[in-house]
Amino acid sequence: MNQSTHSAAGAANAWICKVCGHIHYGTEPPDECPVCGVGKELFEPYVPEKAPESLTVPGRVRRVVIVGAGVAGVSAAEAVRKADPQADLTLISDEPDLPYFRVNLTRYLAGELDAGQLEMHTAEWYSERRIKLEHLELRALRPEERRLAFTDGTQMEYDKLIVTLGSHPFLPPFEGADQTNVFTLRRRRDADGILAACRIGGSCVCIGGGLLGLETAAALARRGDRVTVVEHQPWPLSRQLNQRAGAVFQRKVEALGIVLRTGAQTRRLTGNGRVRGVELDDGTLLSADLVVISAGVRANLSLAREAGLQVGQGIIVDDAMRTSLPDIYAAGDAVEHAGVVYGTWAPAQMQGITAGQSAAGLPAVFVPMPRAATLKAVGVEVFSIGQVAPTDAGDRVVEAEIEGNYFCFVCRDQRLVGAILLGKASLASQVKRLVESGSACPVLPTAADWLRFLEVN
Repeated sequence: MNQSTHSAAGAANAWICKVCGHIHYGTEPPDECPVCGVGKELFEPYVPEKAPESLTVPGRVRRVVIVGAGVAGVSAAEAVRKADPQADLTLISDEPDLPYFRVNLTRYLAGELDAGQLEMHTAEWYSERRIKLEHLELRALRPEERRLAFTDGTQMEYDKLIVTLGSHPFLPPFEGADQTNVFTLRRRRDADGILAACRIGGSCVCIGGGLLGLETAAALARRGDRVTVVEHQPWPLSRQLNQRAGAVFQRKVEALGIVLRTGAQTRRLTGNGRVRGVELDDGTLLSADLVVISAGVRANLSLAREAGLQVGQGIIVDDAMRTSLPDIYAAGDAVEHAGVVYGTWAPAQMQGITAGQSAAGLPAVFVPMPRAATLKAVGVEVFSIGQVAPTDAGDRVVEAEIEGNYFCFVCRDQRLVGAILLGKASLASQVKRLVESGSACPVLPTAADWLRFLEVN
């Protein structure tokens, strides 16, 4: 997918966050990015591709159906409508609500947002763009008939199909995980269940010290719960932070009143129909009125396999988000592109845009993105991107703790290939630009030198 910017901000109708890549449609950027929380000053104008006149064929209406109403599906719908104003466009959601920002469920838990503020767009937004929003649960893909079957008996035909099947939480086979007040957090109804179950001053255990587990822990702690996080890795956020950064981060989290137990394995959940505790492998018993399990996700692939789509770790797609079957495109958490399943917001949005443009007949390409993460709900600023530990003998790592914060920069062949900004992430957009562009940069001897360089570049 190509991207360009206006020279004058006033000409823009869409804006892209320079930190997380979220795209906001409107004549003005949002006051705050709904994904990573940065201010409007870190948005810049964004111009999606426009359809050539040849795409508008009198008397011909393209039926485009999009299955899945997460960020990939909604972005695909927006892209289709911009490219093909005449298309018969349907967006399928298996939830009763308007499509919402799934990444903000922890802010909803914390009480920072109400249900209406979770929504990506109003009902009027869809009707104004003639996007038919249907609430149906997919039962089968029937590509040989160009037809979809739903659990209520409804069937729907398509000319072009975009599947954004998403993922589901992985639930380890813990004894006692089927008890009351044991939750995963993936959908709004999960958050509503947690809110109904939690009580001020109760004891909560969050199993999993990744991004979602820690944001959930912080949200519940803000509501007054006593929260313990159990993480089996030696340090928290092990995918985003190196060991030294993990130690600094743990100190900051524990200063907020959250107990963080690393290198700890869960054996079972205790209770008698209602959870009462979490027993660890070393015999430690943690009291718990509420348990939230954040042990990762798994792509929803069963319907894709049954339909005959080529599947690896996800539905395999090419650069245009085409699957192995004609006129079927895919995007989001259930997609494998160039051997990578991203499972994060920004790639899902960009894949959705690419799939929508491709389905509408535009030449569109999804460009691989370095893995990046922003933590926004713990009270500690964290930004991590790319390679955060050396993997090659030629890698140069510059790191330092400065005024209680931690900074790390990983360089290879005079290029920045990864970085961690912990405690102060104000330079995230500059770091992201350097890593994603692959531009040559000077070899700087200290982290302080890097910070000075980024401030003026």
